[in-house]
Amino acid sequence: MEELAHVLFRTINALSRVIEIRDLYTVGHQQNVSRIARRIAQEIGLDSDTIEGLRVGAMLHDIGKVGIPAEILSKPAKLTATEYELVKTHSTMGYTVLREITFPWPVAEIVHQHHERIDGSGYPGGLKGDDILIQAQILGVADTVDSILSHRPYRPGLGKDQAMQVVVEGAGKVFASRLADACCKLMERDDLLREFGHTNS
Repeated sequence: MEELAHVLFRTINALSRVIEIRDLYTVGHQQNVSRIARRIAQEIGLDSDTIEGLRVGAMLHDIGKVGIPAEILSKPAKLTATEYELVKTHSTMGYTVLREITFPWPVAEIVHQHHERIDGSGYPGGLKGDDILIQAQILGVADTVDSILSHRPYRPGLGKDQAMQVVVEGAGKVFASRLADACCKLMERDDLLREFGHTNS
């Protein structure tokens, strides 16, 4: 059983690297998101098994981008509406890839739902509130924060203040208030920045 567990996690790490090979601009993104998500989950008191499933989902949340043309992923300008709609299919493609794997956690659904928002404005299903897995809700916050903090082909990282502003403005709307509050508390303590080298500004 121990060897099977090692094989599982080596496979997870290998799958996580697949998208980074195709999209060099997001190298480290899935690992960063996993760390942020784990810290938020710990802050709100989720149990260790749920957090482990969240960690795995975060490590694989962008696996569906293997189906997106590389020139779109690395485009050094704002995406067109058509290109953005194509990028939005990555959560469903990720679900399609992962649903065939028997994980001890709902990893495929976490990945499928990580762009859903509690007010129903997310995708692909327009789910609302508690219809969205708590793991996917946390992943949505973590993904947003790291995307703001990190450099992208079309802009530099925007810094902690901008990340906190987006989370605060989204509290109770696109993000559950308790998750937004937990994330902001961690950022105020710089706990989400020291771990993986984001700057404090």
